[in-house]
Amino acid sequence: MLDRIAHFIARHQMLPPSSRVGVAVSGGADSVFLLHALRELAARWDLRLSVIHVEHGMRGSASLEDAGFVKDLAQSFGLPFHIHSANVPAIHDNQEQAARRVRHAFFEELITSGTVGRIATGHTRGDQAETVLYRLLRGSGLAGLAGILPVTKEGVVRPLLEVDRAEIEAWLGERNIAWREDASNQNRDYARNRLRHEILPLLRETFNPRLDETLSNMAIVARDEELYWESTLPRDQSPATSHQPLILRTSQLTAAPPAVARRLIRRAIEAAKGDLRQIDFAHVERILEMARSKEGHDRVQLPGLDVFRSFEWIRLAPASAASDWTRDFQFSIAAPASVELPGSDARITLQVIEKTEIEQPCVTVVNELDWQRLTSTDGALPSLELRNWRPGDQYRPAGQSKHQKLKFLFQEARIPLWERGDWPIITYNGTIVWTRRFGAAAEFAASPSTRVVLRVEVSSENGNRTSSL
Repeated sequence: MLDRIAHFIARHQMLPPSSRVGVAVSGGADSVFLLHALRELAARWDLRLSVIHVEHGMRGSASLEDAGFVKDLAQSFGLPFHIHSANVPAIHDNQEQAARRVRHAFFEELITSGTVGRIATGHTRGDQAETVLYRLLRGSGLAGLAGILPVTKEGVVRPLLEVDRAEIEAWLGERNIAWREDASNQNRDYARNRLRHEILPLLRETFNPRLDETLSNMAIVARDEELYWESTLPRDQSPATSHQPLILRTSQLTAAPPAVARRLIRRAIEAAKGDLRQIDFAHVERILEMARSKEGHDRVQLPGLDVFRSFEWIRLAPASAASDWTRDFQFSIAAPASVELPGSDARITLQVIEKTEIEQPCVTVVNELDWQRLTSTDGALPSLELRNWRPGDQYRPAGQSKHQKLKFLFQEARIPLWERGDWPIITYNGTIVWTRRFGAAAEFAASPSTRVVLRVEVSSENGNRTSSL
């Protein structure tokens, strides 16, 4: 069995030579076996082992006894021992999920600090089968059916995923090696325990005695499918998770086969939200339906995510940022100046420029204002304000014969709703003289013969309206 585990480790490149490996030991049979197995295999890769234990504070004295058992085991092998104690019952959340987050936070701390380079956990083929069936019953997609990964990007490895729990207990029994039994594993209040002790045994007995292997093989197929798509789908250079609003084109989704579109959506959700927790098939389909719709606007709240369609764009934003685009701003600005728009990466720059050549009469310069018309007779600098668009705003753009509401201009130019809230406008004594994209007001626009102009430049004309995938 050890040779089989060694082959599995090598095939997945789990443990680089001379790595510092923290072995997560709870005291149960699986993790105790893992420690013994890696201790016997350590010489093959020159591994430096240590023992990791998390005392969750969930089972009173039994939990403390487990910690003492693991500490004694580490000392008997002469291995460093790292323990973390927590009060999981005090966390107001699902206790299993809270305990998992506590463990993984401790794992991350050990890896980030350089204490260990890898952390090995004792997940077995039975754990894989439970995970796959659990996710299948909850409506998971193919990515979820990949189950427990042999190696994670965080540095956690699972060398026992092709080993059955019965094999492990037999191996330990033959060598009279003790382990601890966790009484909470018998508690049927936990869904995973009901799967382990009721549903899986029934399915093995009535349908498939090799069900664990079948479900484990399904995880392998699903994982390989996801790895293929991950390497095939286009990706830009942005971080995998940005926790920032992300924009998709509806055509990017509607033109793609559904299999591709769903993966693009999941990738976008993960990038904007930071994870895929609580995201299921229905959520992905809702966004796909939104993209296919002929309606101009739509909006839906998903777990931790605000999804907004406007014209041919879909904006995915963390729920906490859902109202950021409605904030008002208004402040004085004097040329020359360069200011960043509040809540945006765009920058407004004002320059006063004296022209030495007269332009051709046909030239229309939408972002240049006649400086003389903005300057009072006593030569005082103009009283300019920079603010965002407000409902009811209207003006007459250069080249137009009548005033128009900006709302109409937005619709005509197909400006998404979320971009309108912080749309920059410059006013002179309360009158609109310039707006982003639509340019100078006719009454203040520079003409080809204007010698001194106020030039307005926007550093990011398209704002956020680009796809990140």
